[in-house]
Formats: sequence, structure tokens, C-alpha cells
Amino acid sequence: MTCEDEKQLRAGISQAIDCGYAVLRNGGLAIDAVEASVRVLENNPLFNAGKGAVFNRDGVNQLEASIMDGHLGTAGAATLLTTVKNPITLARKVMESNFHVFLCGPGAESFAREQGLDIVDPSYFWTRHRWEQHERGYIHNKPLPGSDDSCSMITETSDTLTDSKLQGYSDLPMGTVGAVAIDADGHMAAATSTGGMSNKWDGRIGDSPVIGAGTFANTKVAVSSTGAGEYFIRQSTARYISLRMQLLGESSDQACKAAMSEMRASGGDGGVISISADGHPSMVFCSAGMYRGYCSQSTKHIPVVGIFNDEKIAPGDIHVKI
Repeated sequence: MTCEDEKQLRAGISQAIDCGYAVLRNGGLAIDAVEASVRVLENNPLFNAGKGAVFNRDGVNQLEASIMDGHLGTAGAATLLTTVKNPITLARKVMESNFHVFLCGPGAESFAREQGLDIVDPSYFWTRHRWEQHERGYIHNKPLPGSDDSCSMITETSDTLTDSKLQGYSDLPMGTVGAVAIDADGHMAAATSTGGMSNKWDGRIGDSPVIGAGTFANTKVAVSSTGAGEYFIRQSTARYISLRMQLLGESSDQACKAAMSEMRASGGDGGVISISADGHPSMVFCSAGMYRGYCSQSTKHIPVVGIFNDEKIAPGDIHVKI
């Protein structure tokens, strides 16, 4: 990562936080804030979601996203998308349909068109750096390692790789994006979006669109996950964190740390962001690093952003080592 890369990435995260936090400061809902924040990241080619999505093994961008309203207990998700510009908005439309929770493929895209969402030619998602990653994956004869994947606003997009996996891939990380928020009424929401794992098998679905794995929110906590999606699905990570808080009385920091410790012990890696009912932000990861940031009254309404594992931008910013 060059100094210019780092500068642009930090700016991109700050922009996403600013957008979501502005919704909250204007009295908006947490669900509006997380959607707004994730849309910014989906529109930024630096991140592995929307415009910056990676390619699968067939050279196709397949996108997925999910969103959950903790106050209402409603959720929506969509996957195997190739023409929907902002998957997170489609996920919300599915949620608000009050009929289905999860749509995929051509049916999901048909629903998006009926809802009047922005539909683009698949070529919109093509970016040179992602295509080069795709081609290098075949040169190495293996998939590139990658990610799957008071008012307060947290976003994340993660390098989900261990240090050993980074060797030879200088332009990584590439990560799922997500956001969690709590609004002035104490209602929480979470949203997650991704292009998945570079050179994944056609039709592979990661944890990002899976409610309870990549995304979860209730009246106690909102969680968004990023990392090796198969591990997050097996662990039901996002829901697992909420259950530890509910049944064991753990804080969000404790629950997230326990989940990531178990993740690393099982051979997976990644990270989670969460916000609890008291507005406490947690950013816990067991990977080499995680792009992350948050904004609240405690930061004087200015986004604070971290990338590396030796940065501690909040008390709940925890790097898990095993």
C-alpha cells in the first residue's frame, strides 16, 4: 500500500461516515444512516462492494448485501447480483416488502427494476485493479485470498488476511464494507455489502447477505462482519455475538473478542464492528488489519479512522492475537 493509497482509503471511509452521521445528526433513523454510509462505499472503486467489486473465476462481478433494522426486527438481503448499482438499497427494498427476506439472481434483479432502482450494464463494475487481481489469481493457479470478505456511526472495510497470506499480493487488502449505527431514539441498524472473494466459484455466496452471519441487529446490539465468509456462516457470527451479550451478560467488546478468538482458533480470519444500546462502539478483528472508523459526540462529530492493527482509535478497537 502506498502513502497515496492509504490517504485515499482513509478519505473514503471518512466520507462514508460523514454521510451516515449527517443523517443521524439531522434526526434521521439508524436504518437510513447505515444504508447511506454503505452506498458511499459501494460507489467508491477502492472498496470491494458495488463499483469496486472483485471478479469471480469466470470474470463476472457478483454482488451481495444485507441490512437489518434492530428496532423493528426486519431484515432484507440479496445476492448473485450483476446489474444492480447499489445492492444495499435493493436489500432494503426487500426488507420493506414485508414479504420476503432474501432474493437472489435474476429474480432479485427483476424486483430491483420493479422498484425503480438504478440498473447498470455489468461493464460498470469493471475496474482495472480488480481485473489484474483476477488475472494474477490464475497466474498463481489459485484464488487470491480475500474477504468472503447517543447518535453514533461506525463503518468498516477489512483486510481479512493473515500476514503470511499477504506475501506476493502487494495491492491487497480488499474487503467487505459495512456500517452500524444508533440513532437519537436508541434504535440500531446494521448493513453489509460486498463483491465477495476474488476468483470465487460462480454462484458462491458468502456471509455478507446472510442474516445472523454477516449482519444482525436487535434492541441490544447491531453487528456487521467481514472476513472469510465460510467461517462466519458456520459460526453465525453476528447473531452469536448478540446471544453472548443476551445470555452471558457480556459487553459488546467481550462478545466480539470471544467470537473473533474462536474464529482465529478455527482457522478463519476477519473482523466485526458493532454498536451496543449504550452507544459503545466495538471494532474487533483477528486479521492483519481492518479499515475502520467511527464518529460520535465523543469524537466531537469528526470521523476517526484506523487501518493497521497497531492503531487503537477507540477503547473498543481490539486486535485479537492467538
